[in-house]
Amino acid sequence: MPYYQVKGNVPAKRHIQFRKEDGSLYAEELVSTEGFSDVYSLVYHEFAPTGVSRIGKPVELKKKVAVDNNMQHRSFKGFDVKPEDDYMQSRKVVLFNDDVEVILAAPRKSMKDYFYKNASADELIFVHKGKGILHSVYGELPFREGDHVVVPKGTIYQLELEHEDNRLFIVESFHPLRFPKRYVNREGQLLEHSPFYERDLKAPELKKHYAEKGSYQVWIKKHDWMYPYEYTSHPFDAVGWDGHVYPYTFSIYDFEPITGRLHQPPPVHQTFETHAFVVCAFVPRLYDYHPLSIPAPYNHSNVDSDEVLYYVDGDFMSRNNIQKGQITLHPLGIPHGPHPGAVERSIGKEKTDEYAVMLDTFRPLKLTREALQIEDPDYFKSWLHD
Repeated sequence: MPYYQVKGNVPAKRHIQFRKEDGSLYAEELVSTEGFSDVYSLVYHEFAPTGVSRIGKPVELKKKVAVDNNMQHRSFKGFDVKPEDDYMQSRKVVLFNDDVEVILAAPRKSMKDYFYKNASADELIFVHKGKGILHSVYGELPFREGDHVVVPKGTIYQLELEHEDNRLFIVESFHPLRFPKRYVNREGQLLEHSPFYERDLKAPELKKHYAEKGSYQVWIKKHDWMYPYEYTSHPFDAVGWDGHVYPYTFSIYDFEPITGRLHQPPPVHQTFETHAFVVCAFVPRLYDYHPLSIPAPYNHSNVDSDEVLYYVDGDFMSRNNIQKGQITLHPLGIPHGPHPGAVERSIGKEKTDEYAVMLDTFRPLKLTREALQIEDPDYFKSWLHD
């Protein structure tokens, strides 16, 4: 879990009087998880965060299912998703099940006229292209290419984008995103054998709070519905906060790969987990150094997982004709492995130069119509020899 942070001004104790210069009280908000039983933060607002003047008619976000029970290796050209000005409009669900949604987005403009909150899911936003700042009640969180931006469920935020050319790979998780259990000790600290460390996690900085009254539109997503709320005070009015719940970034370039004499299994690349899926990061690393090693991954039947790989950059040793932004889906129940020629090509090589994000789900994924619009329909034939 993210380690304890304190930003801005907070009182000496929880749940005690904390007054402004004029004698009035700041409004304390407890952001709690798992029914007050897990990690939490305390946020101190200029105004109570409960002021709502209007709730508009909800809008249904209809996912058009194209394939319900997939039993075919598939590939999708992620960069074929057309850019759109608006961040929310640009988000296209391509794969999903009851635990997770996989989204591609190519927004051109910053969020200026509204705010957004996901009330159902943690969001993991992998920044393939672009840079900017995620604004929230916790402060300013800069992000850049290669960052995983983790936004806890229930966080109101705005994205400020520096340029118009942005590509985002977004994982919406209906379960809390955690670090793998084997990486942390009993106290929750990342262990020395972990491929990343607390120093690699970047927290927001509370540089400014907005003591403003007015009309502020917040779109709240709950499952497949968007609810337009109008708040009477600025959502980012905190003067201070402390705790373990807040957005943070972790760069794929800070992930330190684990290697061995023989080929290491995918769990050594793991970054996050839930009880329903895991996330991994593949980065440049030394190849296996046994004198007879085969660096290319072996053919495997992952009978309990659908495997999604999002290709970021570099030379993908086990694959032929892979492009940046491409997604492959290898469903449970069908073996897959290196493409023809990849095994022999890998022998004798000393290192690999690749970046990718992997998602393994323990329940099958469904495909949307948006996915089929960017699909390479012949991918399942790519293991045939010439």
